[in-house]
Amino acid sequence: MEWKKLKEEEIEVSLFDHFERYQNVTKCWRKIEGEWVIKDIAFLEQWGEEDYKILVSCLKNTVLTGGVVFGTFTDGCLKGFASVEGGIFGRDKEYLDLSSIHVSFDQRGSGVGKLLFRLCADWAREHGAKKLYISAHSAVESQAFYKAMGCREAIEYNKEHVEKEPCDCQLEFVLS
Repeated sequence: MEWKKLKEEEIEVSLFDHFERYQNVTKCWRKIEGEWVIKDIAFLEQWGEEDYKILVSCLKNTVLTGGVVFGTFTDGCLKGFASVEGGIFGRDKEYLDLSSIHVSFDQRGSGVGKLLFRLCADWAREHGAKKLYISAHSAVESQAFYKAMGCREAIEYNKEHVEKEPCDCQLEFVLS
């Protein structure tokens, strides 16, 4: 497995030809009356061509606005990617936004996600952040990954993220 920082011109729909965004969700975390509980919530998440077009536009924008996109490759095929937005935010100007982290279905459990997370954390630290902010999918499996990485519920919620994805879990990772 190899990794690299992606340039804007490398981010095209064809980059995702061998990437499978698939998740069969059966249980999700929800905050009810101030307590986190697991609920039976089932749906299939699988990206199509239109989703990849939107993704490409977002990732290009990340690079063009001072952020970073990392990709991991196996045999020359993209199998994981993660992005951190440029621009520190929050009351105390301590957060950078981990806007995406995805591992192809066929590579989950192989360490790709951990590598991408560490690359993003290192980049954020080098760019002046004290914390990564993550508006994270509420699926039990996704939350288990973030917990294993050392994330916790965000002390300060980003209003834009909450409004855009009200079911997401708002997390932070302290960069030491």
